[in-house]
Amino acid sequence: MLELRRSDERGLADHGWLQSRHSFSFAHYHDPRHMGWGNLRVINEDRIAPGTGFGTHGHRDMEIISYVLSGALAHQDTLGNVKAIPPGDVQRMSAGTGVQHSEFNHAPNASTHFLQIWIEPDTAGVEPGYEQKTFSDAQKRGVLRLVASKDGAEGSVHLHADAALYAGLFEAGESAELPVDATRKAYVQLLRGRLTVNGQILHAGDALRVQGESRLTLGDGIDAEVLVFDLAP
Repeated sequence: MLELRRSDERGLADHGWLQSRHSFSFAHYHDPRHMGWGNLRVINEDRIAPGTGFGTHGHRDMEIISYVLSGALAHQDTLGNVKAIPPGDVQRMSAGTGVQHSEFNHAPNASTHFLQIWIEPDTAGVEPGYEQKTFSDAQKRGVLRLVASKDGAEGSVHLHADAALYAGLFEAGESAELPVDATRKAYVQLLRGRLTVNGQILHAGDALRVQGESRLTLGDGIDAEVLVFDLAP
């Protein structure tokens, strides 16, 4: 099964300082057809205006991934982390028993464009944790680079969840294949450009829900940046 969802079918929240597209039900956006996919619970595509951001707030029992497309995100939390997250970095915060954090765009005249991703953990009540790693464009060019996984394989960030996340950059003539377990679920989110996945043409912001497939084939890219999730059923 391949189910295509176009970018403009997502939920939209416009708070002035923040514009957000919600792939799944979140905050005031509720759609019973889109409550999550497997253990993937949230994908918010956020644009934060210059000099603004999310004030200190709390989370529990969630694996939270930040993936920055442009600008920079300043992160601070009650674990003592004060970090800048630039494009190319993947940040994972395990909320576990509870953590407070804030995200801010300190640039005076440039917005920050990033994805906020929530994945449900295998076990509740783990010790909160933080991890951040850089993955260069060269590492993602024409391939699906593993950037997050349950066991931290291949230098990816570690998740307390039965999930794996791959990132790739594709232009014309570049292609990649990813074997997937047909009993599990997969999710493809195109961040920018155009890309063909298993015969489906995706444009920036489009997504593909996948179930019962044994392989994903990606190609025919035009300035494409993509995330691919391998998820628990």
